[in-house]
Amino acid sequence: MMTSNRRDWLRTTGIAVGGLSMSGWLPWMAKRLAADQLATDPGRRRHCILLWMAGGPTQTDTFDMKPGHENGGEFQEIATDAAGVRFSEHLPRLATHADQLAIVRGLSTKEGDHSRGTHLMRTGYPPMGVIRYPAISAALAKELGSDELSLPRYVSIAPYRAFSQEAYGPGFLGPRFGPLIVGANDTGAVTTPSEGEGGYAKLVVDSVQPAQGVSDRQFTRRLELWNRLQSRFLKTHPGASPAAHQTVYQSALSLMGSEAASAFDLEREPDSVRDRYGKGLFGQGCLMARRLVEQGVPCVEVSLNGWDTHSNNFETVRGLSEQLDAGWASLMEDLDERGLLESTTILWMGEFGRTPQINARAGRDHFPSGWSCVFAGGGIAGGQAYGRTSADGRVVEDGKLGVSDVLATLSAAVGVSPETKNTSDTGRPTPIVDGLPVDALLA
Repeated sequence: MMTSNRRDWLRTTGIAVGGLSMSGWLPWMAKRLAADQLATDPGRRRHCILLWMAGGPTQTDTFDMKPGHENGGEFQEIATDAAGVRFSEHLPRLATHADQLAIVRGLSTKEGDHSRGTHLMRTGYPPMGVIRYPAISAALAKELGSDELSLPRYVSIAPYRAFSQEAYGPGFLGPRFGPLIVGANDTGAVTTPSEGEGGYAKLVVDSVQPAQGVSDRQFTRRLELWNRLQSRFLKTHPGASPAAHQTVYQSALSLMGSEAASAFDLEREPDSVRDRYGKGLFGQGCLMARRLVEQGVPCVEVSLNGWDTHSNNFETVRGLSEQLDAGWASLMEDLDERGLLESTTILWMGEFGRTPQINARAGRDHFPSGWSCVFAGGGIAGGQAYGRTSADGRVVEDGKLGVSDVLATLSAAVGVSPETKNTSDTGRPTPIVDGLPVDALLA
């Protein structure tokens, strides 16, 4: 259908392919047409789950193994259910879902600093100038969400924001499209500082319940007083900052009174389900993400922290991979069982990759030149590895992509044109991301 539409468009406009075959204009226009067709198809409106690997995950020990080379390290690779696609032995459950994964092995960026890399990968723009760019999840949530939804449009679970607070925010879109933060993990702990009953990580949303020791009557009286004071204040202080403050509080109050807030209560799930996801922050976060998607939340992020493996890389990555495998595989299985995987696009990535060469401390250092990210689920052409790095992992030899290509592909997969513009805080129309979707990655 898509190929036929392209031919019809060329025929209708009277453009001869032979006359423009040497021009860069025709391929560019064909890609743009395909992206627009995809994004405007009403049947492709989707949910988005970003699995964020804070610290920079090592591609060489996960999805782009280098067996037989000195850079390969200690891990073995295993076959998957996708022909020719092989990855780490420590991701065995994900290997059974490889037909739904598209592994991008030629991602290349220029930011090897945690702060700058986090901002670049999460917004699509480098941190420079006066423009406050929104996180990609905020931008997509704005387009996919609805004011009728009781829950927030964008939820970020267990984020580590010490590298870049702005990379998690709504930027110039304003607080209305900011995330609800659940279980902020700014210490960077891989599990959780305090475990709940049964040893499960605690993921608490403070804004869905009154403070401890406050009765319903006390809460009602306090709310009435707050409303009176806030109303007077807004009349005499009509600026953007008071309005932002009001937006945040009203959202919290709306959530507190919503039956949908039960989506955050993981104790409603059987222990057998919680155990399958894994007891740590990431596993329980993936379970919460599934519950939120079931309630219609368009954009959810789940963070797995601890990938900054300058030393002791292999022991650390083995443990991280076990958490990743359990949480991610369970998420896909449950979404599929509920008929939601086809409408949910998943993107796995961090701020950069790690050096193929192993340092003197059995670690890997920062490496933005050639690394991996992974798409999965609805809208994605799974069962493939896109791009290729050299035998030593140092150079991208085929399928080189930048962050704008990756985020544009995500945007198209969830049915939002990457060209969708919002007005920045400098008054300029700014696209969600300045890139082109990769047709080969899209179903």
